[in-house]
Amino acid sequence: MTETSDFLELAQVSKFFGSVIALKEVSFGVRPGEIHCLLGDNGAGKSTLIKLLSGVFQPTAGEIRIAGKAVTLASPRNALDQGIATVYQDLATVPLMSIARNFFMGREKTKGRGVLRRLDWDFMNRTARDEMSKMGIDIRDPRQAVGTLSGGERQCLAIARAVHFGARILILDEPTSALGVHQASVVLRLIARAKARGLGVIFITHNVHHAYPIADRFTLLNRAKSLGTFAKAEISREKVTDMMAGGKELVDLEAELEAIAASETAQPTAEPRLKRAAGV
Repeated sequence: MTETSDFLELAQVSKFFGSVIALKEVSFGVRPGEIHCLLGDNGAGKSTLIKLLSGVFQPTAGEIRIAGKAVTLASPRNALDQGIATVYQDLATVPLMSIARNFFMGREKTKGRGVLRRLDWDFMNRTARDEMSKMGIDIRDPRQAVGTLSGGERQCLAIARAVHFGARILILDEPTSALGVHQASVVLRLIARAKARGLGVIFITHNVHHAYPIADRFTLLNRAKSLGTFAKAEISREKVTDMMAGGKELVDLEAELEAIAASETAQPTAEPRLKRAAGV
């Protein structure tokens, strides 16, 4: 069941780099068991917002709150410790290493003591297989290289890893941007399963057609500013597209293209012009 209060909130957050405004007074929140889509075109401020939430940057102004309390996300490790996991577009996996080794990277399970201490491969292999199975992906062998997995399966690995290590908020950076139709649908199902397991998901994308079917709420960014947060029942797919892309710009472009087409139609073709020049 979706909780009614936001677990993670941004309150009037701004980020400046000298005179450059990367984000200005952006506010939104995400609840456990909710998919909150953050939509914006290139240059809207999505990447800066990801880095603020993952502890890479700190806000110039405003507050980040967890469970109603203002916090400082001093580093990516600090953000993880507070339950915020970010899955970046490049997934941060090592293609030549095994699925299980990638799953436990930096948190390897060991057994034994002293000079007899060693990696507990049985535990890591079993856990990686079981956690990915819970997300709907059955892998053949957790010892196989990650480079042999499809794009959707790699996304499953990254999401399952975040869930296993205690994430309460999952930030997904353009998870479907480089995928075909089938693999994108696999990832969208993974996002829905993460929601069903009680995670709050911030799904960052510029693709309305991927976002709209699974989102509970939308926040739209345009040129570093928020255009507002809307529940799905409050806004149509067409309105989301219009606000994100800039409806006036599209209307102006359409009128300009029609004018160009009309002017080209009115001009004589090249062949009659050449005949007249030759005196034919």
